[in-house]
Amino acid sequence: MEYQLTKLAAIDIGSNAVRCQISAVLFYNGRYRLKRVEYVRYPLRLGEDVFATGEIPTAKADKFVKFLHALKLLMEVHEVSHHLICATSAMRTAANGAAVAARVREELGLDIQVIDGQAEASYINRVIEHLLEDNRHYLHIDVGGGSTEFNIYHDRHKVAAQSFEIGSIRRMQQEQSGGTVQEMNGLWQRMEEWVRENARRYHVTRAIGTGGNIGKLYSMTPAASGHKPATRRSLQALLERLGGLSMSERVNVAMLNPDRADVIVPAGHIYLSAMEWAGVSSMIVPDIGLKDGLLQALFEQYFDEINPNEHPKILPVPDVENGVVA
Repeated sequence: MEYQLTKLAAIDIGSNAVRCQISAVLFYNGRYRLKRVEYVRYPLRLGEDVFATGEIPTAKADKFVKFLHALKLLMEVHEVSHHLICATSAMRTAANGAAVAARVREELGLDIQVIDGQAEASYINRVIEHLLEDNRHYLHIDVGGGSTEFNIYHDRHKVAAQSFEIGSIRRMQQEQSGGTVQEMNGLWQRMEEWVRENARRYHVTRAIGTGGNIGKLYSMTPAASGHKPATRRSLQALLERLGGLSMSERVNVAMLNPDRADVIVPAGHIYLSAMEWAGVSSMIVPDIGLKDGLLQALFEQYFDEINPNEHPKILPVPDVENGVVA
């Protein structure tokens, strides 16, 4: 006997990878939950070309359309009720980003929302706020391929937010060109000033890190086995070890995927620097990201349709790993 479930899908088109998560809406004992039933990630690396040349090349645009076609078929097989597709830094930076999105709409009937850093942070906030404790003050750091988003939470409320066009791919390319971070039009300095000022103003005592690179780094620390916060010292030691490995060693010894191996150290340095500026010694690393915020938004938007039995509108419990806030 088939057990019918309402399913929602979120597609996050990032600068490094495209992610699709399909989740089922569960209701039991008076509580909703979004349960992940499918997850696909493909390292398309739009930012690699966009941040170097200013546009998405034709060959990569073709591959992009093919992958979204595959995701459309996957959503059809799962009988997804509603979906949301958002693109971040690479597509909003690309001179032909709007044209590629129009092509996807014409050929596949899928609408891509190209969102700014503030909207990206707002979506993630929908899930982050579930993990916070009263009377604690947090700096949330989310490093993508093309941008870094910061949020300050004070007594469970977001009180400050800022987006900077510095990300793992942008920084890697800048380092490979022989430049220094300080040469990036003052962005690094402005980022440091913002974190220092707001961390002091709101008495930040702990960091929350989201994004694929910090998730992988966390999994390689001793804290991961006990689902405990990662310490700044352990992250520093890990980055020093990875930084001393060749690309081949990162792939074959550290067992990192190639698309992760080259950006993980530049990304890690952004997280570590932000922790140092804020004066915090530990970081919570829950397994959540933009896709989870998109799913939460879909749940809220279509709640009346999802909820035929007229249960009270209670937000779902996030399907989160490593969500320890001790």
